Amino acid sequence: MGTSTGSPALPVIDISAFRDPGVDREEFLRTLRHAAHEVGFFYVVGHGVHPALTTGIFEVAKRFFALPLERRLAIENVRSPQFRGYTRAGRERTGGAPDWREQIDVGPERDAVAVGPGDPAWRGLVGPNQWPTDLPELRETTLAWQDEATRVAREVLRALAAALGQDEGHFDPWFDDEAHTHLKIVRYPGRPAPDVEQGVGAHKDYGYLALLQQDDVGGLQVRAADGSWIDVTPLPGSFVLNIGEMLEIATNGYLTATRHRVLSPPAGVERFSVPFFLGPRLDAVVEPLELPAELAAAARGVDQDADNPLLAAYGENALLGWLRSHPEVAERWWGDVLAARDAGARRGRAG
Repeated sequence: MGTSTGSPALPVIDISAFRDPGVDREEFLRTLRHAAHEVGFFYVVGHGVHPALTTGIFEVAKRFFALPLERRLAIENVRSPQFRGYTRAGRERTGGAPDWREQIDVGPERDAVAVGPGDPAWRGLVGPNQWPTDLPELRETTLAWQDEATRVAREVLRALAAALGQDEGHFDPWFDDEAHTHLKIVRYPGRPAPDVEQGVGAHKDYGYLALLQQDDVGGLQVRAADGSWIDVTPLPGSFVLNIGEMLEIATNGYLTATRHRVLSPPAGVERFSVPFFLGPRLDAVVEPLELPAELAAAARGVDQDADNPLLAAYGENALLGWLRSHPEVAERWWGDVLAARDAGARRGRAG
């Protein structure tokens, strides 16, 4: 069936088995359901993405990050109301602390839309990417990789729908041409000091699924149920998939968005990765699934974290995450939203 254990806690799922008529479909779905329910993280192989593309995305990433700083800053994300473009190390924050990584944020290639007085603020997230003019192959390779990541993640989402007792196309209406996917091309420089270990602080991913291509350096860790951290050892030819907060809401916690982090590599070592986030349309509102009785009985409820409230309205959830993680962009372009949010908080405290 192509399913095995990649480490004591992280299974390997061969997604090609989902369409293979020679495979026991119910056994495949049970294996996938177990991986998603018990761990929330798993490797995916059999995805069909050509090695030239997975190699190529790292090659263009290395060429970009090797450019002089002033050329990288030509597409700095503070120039983009949509939080797109280049971010210097230490400028994105997770859990209130700076992440020691530099990156390029890329979303769907679309024109910006006008946001009227009565429109939801999240409409302002729709807009163009920023690309370096002297490295055109970055755009070409990244968008091709984005298309393939979307294909693989949506196939996994269809398999998960079937594993949850739904029609495999259950989630499809939210993933049309207006779906709000997002990827990061990331370089983790070596630690600037021995005690600077936060490559990315512990967090959960919003959206439905996250897909990660990592190099062979390692550093990704997943929080286990007992509070320990599990190393996600790089597995050649695989992607790492994990459950996002929207699936946690949709399944009332039968699937849980698992907390994870990245430790910075040692001094003198750099790490590259490309995480992709499968988000739906920004106007999507997550509705609870009618799970089979035995699955509903095993649902753990939605995590209630005052520092990270989970919102069923995807656009609101996405905007909240961007405002929290990129304060410089938020202050430059989203001052009215920040002011309204602060005013609402003050009214809430007064009440």
